[in-house]
Amino acid sequence: MKKTTIWFLTIIMALTFCGLLYIQVMYMKNMIRMRDDQFNEGVRRSLYAVSSTLEQDETRHFLEEDAAAIEATIYSQAPTSLEKNGRFNYSLTMPDGLQADVTIREKDSKQSDIKRTNAERYRNIQETIKGQYLYQKGLLDEVILNILSQSSNRPIQERADSATVAGYLHSEFENNGLNLPFEFAVVNRAGRTIYKSSGYDAARIGKDNLFVQTLFPNDPANRMNYIKVYFPTKHNYIMSSIKFMIPSMIFTLILLIVFLYTIIIAFKQKRLTEMKNDFINNMTHEFKTPISSISLAAQMLNDDSVRKSPAMMQHISTVINDETKRLRFQVEKVLQMSMFDRQKATLRLQEIDANKAIANIVSTFKLKVESYSGHIETDLEAMNALVEVDEMHFTNVIFNLLDNAVKYRREDIPLQLKVSSADISNNRLEIRISDNGIGIKREDLKKIFEKFYRVSTGNRHDVKGFGLGLAYVHKMVRELGGDIRVESEFGSGSTFIITLPLTIN
Repeated sequence: MKKTTIWFLTIIMALTFCGLLYIQVMYMKNMIRMRDDQFNEGVRRSLYAVSSTLEQDETRHFLEEDAAAIEATIYSQAPTSLEKNGRFNYSLTMPDGLQADVTIREKDSKQSDIKRTNAERYRNIQETIKGQYLYQKGLLDEVILNILSQSSNRPIQERADSATVAGYLHSEFENNGLNLPFEFAVVNRAGRTIYKSSGYDAARIGKDNLFVQTLFPNDPANRMNYIKVYFPTKHNYIMSSIKFMIPSMIFTLILLIVFLYTIIIAFKQKRLTEMKNDFINNMTHEFKTPISSISLAAQMLNDDSVRKSPAMMQHISTVINDETKRLRFQVEKVLQMSMFDRQKATLRLQEIDANKAIANIVSTFKLKVESYSGHIETDLEAMNALVEVDEMHFTNVIFNLLDNAVKYRREDIPLQLKVSSADISNNRLEIRISDNGIGIKREDLKKIFEKFYRVSTGNRHDVKGFGLGLAYVHKMVRELGGDIRVESEFGSGSTFIITLPLTIN
């Protein structure tokens, strides 16, 4: 798959996931806002109902007192005297405070029926008085205003006691579907608390969970009282309505993470494929040269004149031997690939003197350096150089670093190599291999230890390779319990620094 195709799919999927997340977030915000608006409306409606109920209770209280007084007045209106000549005297007090005396006279011819009609007449008087009362009730608005004006003189504790208010609040909140804990307090116009519920805590009040309602709004302004209600668990109540969205968000995030991981893996695999293709091309070139040389030498051996010349035979045998060694070395480097797929390399650890091992390696490598008109020197100053390593792999590590220094030498100046050792803190040995070669660019420093990675300056014919040398070095140093880093300036050479733990005697 082309890189442009991968990038195109990545952009499309990224935009899709971003759009999906945006829609989910906006939906959750709208749900929270709607739920909050519904909650606030329900609370306001409940508080208004409580205030109206308290007003009705107070109005009922005064009307019941008024009705009781009038009823007592009505039933107290009995004849004050009954004269012999058929006269009935009544003393009446009307609901508006008007007093009157009423005398009823009967004809002489009906005096014999006085006793029989006395009760009927009395009922008629009662109906007359009741009619007057009902007439006054027709002026209900004016009466109620008077009642409310008088009621503001009563203490608020009597007009709306805490138990009654708490019961009304609980009932109204349940009727509006608000089944969650609440706390309340009644305060006067100056903000002083008249009474409050046991759990009321002003420190827990927030600007989004406090609701205020006026009690008895017809009271004079200087006698106004207010009820404050807040809900400690309002936030949890609102958020509970969107709990079903949380798994959806989590699944979307998991899909996004998996998608990003897949894209990263795809790019790594593409890069690895490109490096493997480069590796195969380099390997083909590296194998082709020694095989061609050996094949040519074998053809020359078929010539009788060549077999008769000892000098020519010696030359051909040398060529075959050198090219065979070269081919074997390349095969060994290819076999090193299998080590990178193992979690743990098989090592044969033994205690060796690093100074002596490095000196032997330098002595063997010295001829190759001198063949390029170069010079190699050692500065092995470590007093304690005993390390526990696999000698074969340790030798290969030092050899690979020296071989790289030769490969990436500068053509305009003589090659200069320096190998040194020194004791450092924490019982560790430091080995430095420095050169004056072409150096490494800053952007390549973090990648040179990756498998198959080769810097761009390595595409010259004389430095063909597989990109495995430094990856092998890095892996083996780590397996031996050490660390490796590089200091380089492009155009001025490089220094590879290896640290290994010392054997403590």
